[in-house]
Amino acid sequence: MSSDFRKGDHVHVSGVGGVGMNAVAQLLVSAGCRVTGSDRFLDQGTRLPVLEVLERAGVELVPQDGSALTAATRALVISTAVEADNPERVSAKTLAIREWHRAEVLAALAGPGPVVAIAGTSGKTTCTGWLAWVLTACGKQPNMVNGAAVPAWRTEGQPGNVRLTHPDHPWVIEVDESDRSLLRFHPKVALINTLTEDHHSMAETVELFRTFAGQVSDCVVCGIGVRDLLGDVPVSLEDAGEELEVPLPGRHNGRNAAAVLKLAVACGCDPEEALLAIRTYPGVERRLERKTIPGAGLQVFDDYAHNPEKIAAALEAVQPANGKLVALWRPHGFAPLQHNFEAFADAFAQVLRSEDEAWILPVFYAGGTAPTGGKGHADLVEAIRARGAYAAALESYPSRIDLSPEDVLLVMGARDPELPVFAERVAKRF
Repeated sequence: MSSDFRKGDHVHVSGVGGVGMNAVAQLLVSAGCRVTGSDRFLDQGTRLPVLEVLERAGVELVPQDGSALTAATRALVISTAVEADNPERVSAKTLAIREWHRAEVLAALAGPGPVVAIAGTSGKTTCTGWLAWVLTACGKQPNMVNGAAVPAWRTEGQPGNVRLTHPDHPWVIEVDESDRSLLRFHPKVALINTLTEDHHSMAETVELFRTFAGQVSDCVVCGIGVRDLLGDVPVSLEDAGEELEVPLPGRHNGRNAAAVLKLAVACGCDPEEALLAIRTYPGVERRLERKTIPGAGLQVFDDYAHNPEKIAAALEAVQPANGKLVALWRPHGFAPLQHNFEAFADAFAQVLRSEDEAWILPVFYAGGTAPTGGKGHADLVEAIRARGAYAAALESYPSRIDLSPEDVLLVMGARDPELPVFAERVAKRF
């Protein structure tokens, strides 16, 4: 355990229901710290399912009003999304409590075993869980810290996105480029799966990942086109290779599987043994997660897709041969919608067929900095229609779904906790 966090230390995690924050909370509990956690959804009366699991795991849930912090608090853990005027940050400043970014805590607690960092603008979560699954099957007993749960590893007291074995064993960790926090890691092996314009301009994205690649000691496995974009960097670059045939839907998962195989071999696995394990992987939650039984009428999928590349891949993966695809999507923020507006419209229009439909919900607003103008969901609907595809603007989740047994409903989006709940609710009707 890092000397920065000692057994019995009080550490408070702000926004503990978030995918990255709940993982850090679990690590701190495992390290013997007394962990309190707050979440704005909890204060708003929405008790996210993950909060119930965290509470059973030993996290004490408290209001997000700053009252949990005292002079004895060792650290406040935040993400980039926590605003400067958040009451907990104000209290921490008053009490001279050090703030830690979630990635900083993760980097401090991971090890001393070798770190395998999974990066890129798409596919990180799927590949993180997939590699941990394969290394486990090959007897490497890895630790895993992921952005979503592997359902097969979920228990009453474990959400399934963190799996801890022994600090000396490999650490398979999803690292994030959106806030540049991947630069806090200096891994032994890394994957850079894709490089597309998302949170940053393309030039900024390439430069960020070039810097990251320079921090890797042994080798970087590269997805399609990544090696050419990185150019000359001071580390060995290896192409992932041709896509594999796997049970998970979508060509992108065939490419993900090829990257995972290359990583597994780099971690010392036998190639044939690793390939067998790759084909048993059940996937992770909210990554084309099937919510209905195959062949039992309308098929419902739930996916975290929130950038144009991920949306296009998800649409292509589940289009039915007979019947139509209805894609319900909720933009996860005002700034991302403005930044990638044309690319979002292209992603839908270029993949949807004449019989398919896109249903677009209003931008999800979780609080914090208020939006000021800009384009909204109705504007996106107009842009999709102008490109020749069908789209409809919804103001709330539909109470009635009239689809045939040959159709597919794909629910997509990040941040809004109602998205997976809605997908589950529709699936139970069929």
